[in-house]
Amino acid sequence: MSKKRIVDIAEELVMPVIRENNFELVDIEYVKEGKDRFLRVYIDHKDGITLDDCQKVSEYLSDRLDEVDPIEESYYLEVSSPGLDRPLKKDEDFERFKGRMVEVYLYQAVEGKKVMEGELLGLIDNHVAIKVNGHEIFELSRDKVAKVKLAVIME
Repeated sequence: MSKKRIVDIAEELVMPVIRENNFELVDIEYVKEGKDRFLRVYIDHKDGITLDDCQKVSEYLSDRLDEVDPIEESYYLEVSSPGLDRPLKKDEDFERFKGRMVEVYLYQAVEGKKVMEGELLGLIDNHVAIKVNGHEIFELSRDKVAKVKLAVIME
């Protein structure tokens, strides 16, 4: 079964517990690392995520996955918060985090850089808009952007 299909099934199975607890489903990924496979579910909540929250979602999803059994090979299920460097995936993320510092990873360099850091201005016509160095504005086509995540600022 394709990775996308596994992710879609996992999303469908996990949504009842996500809705019931007013969590946000940030992302789901099914990846191979070395010889192991991982189904990772990232959840968030306006008040933050606790270990108990992760355990609740993990147990619920594990039971549903056992019933449906969509994954043929062995894998590890991990449920966690997205962390301080949360990825921005959905259109709503780009609106919610406007004004925050982000790191934008590009498939191909723009002005010699494959990673740009700047203030998120939002999405404009399916382009990620950021202000770099306080003045230079870049509008980067989403199909040229590998990932966008919140920057972790150390003070």
